[in-house]
Amino acid sequence: MHDYTDIREEVAKLCQQFPGEYWRAKDRARAYPTEFVTALAEAGYLAALIPEEFGGAGLPISGAAAILEEIQRQGCNGGACHAQMYIMGTLLRHGSDAQKAEYLPRIATGELRLQAFGVTEPTSGTDTLALKTTAKRDGDDYVVNGQKIWTSRAEHSDLMLLLARTTPREQAAKRTDGLSVFLVDMRAAVGNGLTIRPIETMMNHSTTEVFFDNLRVPGANLIGEEGQGFRYILSGMNAERLLIAAECVGDAKWFIDKASAYAKERVLFNRPIGQNQGVQFPIARAYAQMRAAELMVQEGLRKYEAGEAVGEEANIAKMLAAEASWAAGEACIQTHGGFGFAAEYDIERKFRETRLYQVAPISTNMILSFIAEHVLGLPRSY
Repeated sequence: MHDYTDIREEVAKLCQQFPGEYWRAKDRARAYPTEFVTALAEAGYLAALIPEEFGGAGLPISGAAAILEEIQRQGCNGGACHAQMYIMGTLLRHGSDAQKAEYLPRIATGELRLQAFGVTEPTSGTDTLALKTTAKRDGDDYVVNGQKIWTSRAEHSDLMLLLARTTPREQAAKRTDGLSVFLVDMRAAVGNGLTIRPIETMMNHSTTEVFFDNLRVPGANLIGEEGQGFRYILSGMNAERLLIAAECVGDAKWFIDKASAYAKERVLFNRPIGQNQGVQFPIARAYAQMRAAELMVQEGLRKYEAGEAVGEEANIAKMLAAEASWAAGEACIQTHGGFGFAAEYDIERKFRETRLYQVAPISTNMILSFIAEHVLGLPRSY
């Protein structure tokens, strides 16, 4: 694997400019961390995967994973901008030369933000093939109608990667055909067929539902071939799972470091509480879980970069890492007792944030179904 020590150290320095007070203020106000995202963009970290010819760093996916893991380990929240990492592959792999030339340089400089990912719908959830949002050809444009939900960062993004049905499901030759991917310029779309409505959630995640009412999207904004969008999105989902898993590993490390430090310094009954096995064991077990998840993430990244099939590793890494970060969060709160619930310690905020990843971007149960069917050869359950 690549050694990203230098990058990790620089990311850590940047993150130290955004301490707990910054994140607590954003959390209370349910505000987007614009200053943090801008700093990451100006430092070039959000352009990590963009080829050098377009102004990016041209790093492999393991570089992006190192950046996101370190952001989480430092107590910050990469959820404000991680989509730019994991949806970039669709444009890089399947976009035309003209599309890359038009958008990538400006994304690399931070002039444009590619943060919104319009896939999930209220009625279909993770059954992506059942989505109902349509894009119908009309002259040089496509006319989009429908609704998406859990489209995070839509209010803070210039571009949206949108998956819509261009061929009715019953007319598609194969179950996976008939979906297409578009790059939507949200600056022009809002108020002209696109409506964004924020959703209040248990953590500050800037998520929304979006509505399309005869939104016109230029045909030139179709990415790749019409009807092949599901395949394009699917290829990016493994990257998404590996990068989210890396974030969860970072969260777990933050919780473990925090719990270990407090267990050493907190003295009760004339002894540090960390001397008690009842305090030690949950932290030690969380560390073991984190290390196992970390190794699976590394293996998944290795295979992804080698161009090998990585569905098994990406899914398992995401599941194990999400469970490890949650276990570490539990241990951290338990170690701190009542102080674990006090906002000033940042634990309860991180606890809420990391809980998301057992549900999104894919739930643990869906991962278990994938393993059962595609790894163990058991009958398909859905």
